[in-house]
Amino acid sequence: MAISILMPALSPTMTHGTLARWLVAEGDPVRSGDVIAEIETDKATMEVEALDDGIMARILVKEGAQNVAVNDVIAVMAEEGESTEAAAGSIAAAPPVASVQPAAPLQPATQTVLPSGGKDAPAPAPTAAVSSSSLSPSQSQSQSQSPRIFASPLARRIAADAGIDLAGLTGTGPHGRIIRADVEEAMTAGTGRTRPGGQATAVMATDTQTENFVPHNAMRRVIAERLQASKQTAPHFYLTVDCEIDTLLAARKALNAAVAEGVKISVNDMVVKAAASALMAVPEVNGYFEDEGCRYFSEADVCIA
Repeated sequence: MAISILMPALSPTMTHGTLARWLVAEGDPVRSGDVIAEIETDKATMEVEALDDGIMARILVKEGAQNVAVNDVIAVMAEEGESTEAAAGSIAAAPPVASVQPAAPLQPATQTVLPSGGKDAPAPAPTAAVSSSSLSPSQSQSQSQSPRIFASPLARRIAADAGIDLAGLTGTGPHGRIIRADVEEAMTAGTGRTRPGGQATAVMATDTQTENFVPHNAMRRVIAERLQASKQTAPHFYLTVDCEIDTLLAARKALNAAVAEGVKISVNDMVVKAAASALMAVPEVNGYFEDEGCRYFSEADVCIA
């Protein structure tokens, strides 16, 4: 019996998502627990694991497709012993079967905290879907022959910014997955292969003007919308103060020497802590204005975009 893979709900308010990347191709064997895709919401990029064993029979939603509704069928797997053609052909008649679940983020830095007070905003771009029958023979062949590189979203982003080819790295994460430390080590040692074109793509000034359009991802779009709403709806005033922070820097150095390996306390962390402490010390400031009155809080919640 064919197994329908559905767009998972990665948060209570999620209604749509972006299929950022497939980590398997049509015809690949899949085992329960394998990471098969990366789904991007307005808050984070999450890995999705398979719950069943089988063969990837048909990928219905291509990489980069935005505004994919939760519970939409994004791919079909064939059970062991079932032909991929039969599984792909029975998708219209088969009832949806939940066969994916979100995997826990491998790196805390892949989670970006947004200002509270808004719901997930679906991207306006229409859902894009594609089946293997619409691909040319050369495209299908290149898709099946392309190597599978398992890496965390954060490691992929750092490698892309630095021009590092992930195919030249050896992962030290779970099941050989490439993590941030592997990319940073390659950058330090200079052992990672650089992608063709160097570390950055520059637009040269010539007689013919060129443009490079990079679409926003869902997270970046929501950040911009909420910052704009904050600017337009909340009164702003600006205060500049010069501070001597020699004692703060000394305290930061002592704290970093005492914390566990891999943890680094920044000056920004200490400023956020000071702001939260000030809100608790002066409760009249720890609130916001509403039409009928002021709402005050017993805890301090500092959000950073």
